[in-house]
Amino acid sequence: MLSGKHILLGVTGGIAAYKAAYLVRALQKKGALVRVIMSPAATRFIGEETFSALTGHEVGVHTFVQDDTHKTSTIGDRSSDDGITELVHNPWTRHIQWGEWADLFVIAPCTANTIAKITHGNSDNLLTAAVLASRAPLLICPTMDGEMMNAPATAHNLELLKSRGFHLLEPEEGYLASGLTGKGRLPEPDDIVAHIETLLDAKKGPLYGKKVVVTAGPTREHIDPVRFISNPSSGKMGLAMAKAAHRLGGHVHLVHGPISLSIPEGIHCYSVVSAQDMFEQVKALHPADLFIKAAAVSDFRPITQHDHKVKKTQGESHISLASTPDILQWIGNHKPPHTISIGFAMETTDLLEQARAKRTKKNADWIVANYIGTQQQGFASDYNKVTLVGDGVEESFEGPKDDLAMSLLRSIFLS
Repeated sequence: MLSGKHILLGVTGGIAAYKAAYLVRALQKKGALVRVIMSPAATRFIGEETFSALTGHEVGVHTFVQDDTHKTSTIGDRSSDDGITELVHNPWTRHIQWGEWADLFVIAPCTANTIAKITHGNSDNLLTAAVLASRAPLLICPTMDGEMMNAPATAHNLELLKSRGFHLLEPEEGYLASGLTGKGRLPEPDDIVAHIETLLDAKKGPLYGKKVVVTAGPTREHIDPVRFISNPSSGKMGLAMAKAAHRLGGHVHLVHGPISLSIPEGIHCYSVVSAQDMFEQVKALHPADLFIKAAAVSDFRPITQHDHKVKKTQGESHISLASTPDILQWIGNHKPPHTISIGFAMETTDLLEQARAKRTKKNADWIVANYIGTQQQGFASDYNKVTLVGDGVEESFEGPKDDLAMSLLRSIFLS
């Protein structure tokens, strides 16, 4: 995904600076060419030699260098092997060359101090000067103590940066260097890489600018406050489809039932409980360019929902059921000509026959068919094996759900 991409990594002076070394490696594993600029304060937390060893190149720290032998540079010359053999030690063009080289400028971690400098155009070190000179997209990963993160000045600065088109990756919650627990941790390197892939993929993706609505997870049809009809759906496949659509440039709206999954930044989320709740939210988001119904919606609901816990009684008890709204059918009946709808079929027998019939009945463009009943695939598993059923097309896929989701969408939109 990142093969040959030029990633300029800025590292500022926070305790999370050590994670930037792991981020360099994670980017390189994806094929990216990485260069590093450090703020002077960052060198107090991790040595510049670490990044020099990892990247095989000079690390930028000082705007002005004491070197009378101005070296010739190929930075920015993409006809060379990597375009970054050696920076020219010219104090007047050094920051400009760093900025021009990058396809994406990432600052991780980015302290409150550096955020304030960037917001107000302060260029008192090589890193902040390179930010001003660069025309590459900039991704900032704010990392600081929770109280600093919540400070009005920091919040105001971050809002200003977002309004100027800068990209922000929200920090995680957890144990902080202060000993407190709160929001301010640098996301894990793999999560940052995934976000970088999204930024670089989005504008060239087949779903760029398209509105995408995805449903995921189970629904719950309550009998009383403590009992309900549901299923074991984890929402993993639906979330994987949402992430893949986001990676391909879509404006993604995820309508999900009760799930316990971390949802990436940039995906609009709507949490619901019952099938009726999900149906109403989908209708509120209608129309869309792409609709993916991956939720395992309950087919039935109790006609009577008790407002108190029903006590166990002597003899046999009965629950009268009614059908829930058929969301995929409603989309099929109401979608505009440009809308593409994708449904999921999970069966124990006659999978392909039932998937073909479902596609026709629901007026869906595609059905993703998968068997249930094995521990290695299906509901809670991270792995799945499916068949994509379309108009005269049947194609099988298997693998981790995140990879599977991307393969499905690429097959639909890029084949």
